[in-house]
Amino acid sequence: MPSDDPITPERPAQLTPGGAARFGSDAVAEALAALGIPFIALTPGSSFRGLHDSLVNHLGNRRPALLVCLHEEHAVAIAHGWAKVTGRAMAAAVHSNVGLMHAAMAVFNAWCDRAPVVLIGATGPVDPEKRRPWIDWIHTARDQGALVRGYVKWDDQPASAAAARDAVVRGKWIAEAAPQGPVYLNLDAGLQEAPLAAPLPPLSLARLAPPLRRAPDAELVRQAGRVLAAAKRPMILAGRVSRSTLAWQQRIALAEALRACVISDLKLGAAFPTEHPLHAGAPAVWPDAEATAALKAADAVLSLDWVDLAGTLRAALGPAEPSATIIQATTEHRPHDALSMESRALPPVDILLDAEPDAAVAALNAALGAGERFEAQQAATPRRASGDLAPPPAGTALAVAHLAAALRRAAEKREVALTHLPLSWDGAFWPFRHPLDYLGAEGGAGIGSGPGITVGAALALKGSGRLAIGICGDGDFLMGATALWTAARYRIPLLIVVANNRSFYNDEVHQERMARQRGRPVENKWIGQRLADPEIDIAGLARAQGATAFGPITEGEDLLPAFEAAIAAVDRGTVAVVDVLIEPGYTPAMATAVGRSE
Repeated sequence: MPSDDPITPERPAQLTPGGAARFGSDAVAEALAALGIPFIALTPGSSFRGLHDSLVNHLGNRRPALLVCLHEEHAVAIAHGWAKVTGRAMAAAVHSNVGLMHAAMAVFNAWCDRAPVVLIGATGPVDPEKRRPWIDWIHTARDQGALVRGYVKWDDQPASAAAARDAVVRGKWIAEAAPQGPVYLNLDAGLQEAPLAAPLPPLSLARLAPPLRRAPDAELVRQAGRVLAAAKRPMILAGRVSRSTLAWQQRIALAEALRACVISDLKLGAAFPTEHPLHAGAPAVWPDAEATAALKAADAVLSLDWVDLAGTLRAALGPAEPSATIIQATTEHRPHDALSMESRALPPVDILLDAEPDAAVAALNAALGAGERFEAQQAATPRRASGDLAPPPAGTALAVAHLAAALRRAAEKREVALTHLPLSWDGAFWPFRHPLDYLGAEGGAGIGSGPGITVGAALALKGSGRLAIGICGDGDFLMGATALWTAARYRIPLLIVVANNRSFYNDEVHQERMARQRGRPVENKWIGQRLADPEIDIAGLARAQGATAFGPITEGEDLLPAFEAAIAAVDRGTVAVVDVLIEPGYTPAMATAVGRSE
């Protein structure tokens, strides 16, 4: 199981443990501790200096322990990565309006990925009489939550210590309720630093934040079960589901009981064994030809909180209404406001199971009598070949396929969690056999998130024996590289592999599309895109963060030794980075999706 034991080497001196809360920020820190939040990732800032002091000198920098980050975006990304593994909220803290602006993209990623994060911010003193000249004025906002309100589940700016403590409890409760997502709590600097007029009463968490469990309507479950059992070609779209091994086995049992084809999604974590004979095609950002053909043939479709169900059906079936019966298990219809259009078009649904997918699958299994064979079924399930990729001949330009083949060989005896994958990845490169084998994309397609999410995931996996590997494009790595310093500082072992095509290649594809549409020279697509002259020393940048680095790797024969050495370094407890120079390119499905046929 993932470890949440504090790992920080930063231990305060001269503390007297067990003292009563004396300041407003002490009460907030105690609430975080009572909620069991193990870490708070932060980039320090004066607006929450009161809370910082309370975490260190009142709680002793334990549960939550501080994780210092070099950028607020990394702090939120680390909390996001933690949530991907655990399904629980970690805390992050950002400085005033400026820190929140830095963090905003990572907040958006967590929102789109439905990842719970308790984000704590602060404002300069609300009382103008307490503001320092100049700096406190520009760091005080009338409505700071407005900066992220369009992509958080809830925000609050409490006006008293008691209200601030309650807001922390409410915030974590809301963040972890389905559909999950980040929340933002803005603490007045004056409130944090003011002495408590009187002791606050003890918290009763069991009564203030009772467990939330919602089961689907029993009659609708029976109706859905009858439809699926009667279908000749049932289909399961395995979307947003948990990392629970029991739920994984439940999905296998349901698919096998129905003999239903299953499609999974590279935007999301592993949801079904990809070598299973019922898995159609390979997991992909957009369904490949085999998966699309299976969807077209389906006469009943069970969506387990599939991302963009309406768009997927339209892409496969065209503008006509689908003839299949559509069953949707989701909580996405519950009201939430969003800045962007990530709520997507309304899908055609015949039966709505208002519940989290895991609960819906368990209920369907019970209704169909398919829920008694989980462990035995998984052990006996036949596997189809996942394709072992051959190393390239000497002198061959390296591609992502070569990188994947060598990395699989290097890690073949290990349990691995792929924490991030580049757009050029083909889902057939790597089989998923466990819900932690792959954790999904960043949610909001915000570039630069891969390293930070990998750090947070590796933190959650520390001590589990599972190797955290993030495969990042060069642009993603360069924007997020300093997140690795936090991993090095707190001894969080992980491996980052950089698929380095020395370009913002996705935009090269778009520029080629524009040139073809307008009858202009395709040869100019690289201008304003390439990352060269000078070449960027990615290994040197990684070493500057405290990592052990290898590369640039340019020959196929050097891939396996580099990966084996990097994994050995991770086993010694360090951060390792391997820079692999690859030729630009996408899978056919991805190239088509962004507007170009290969």
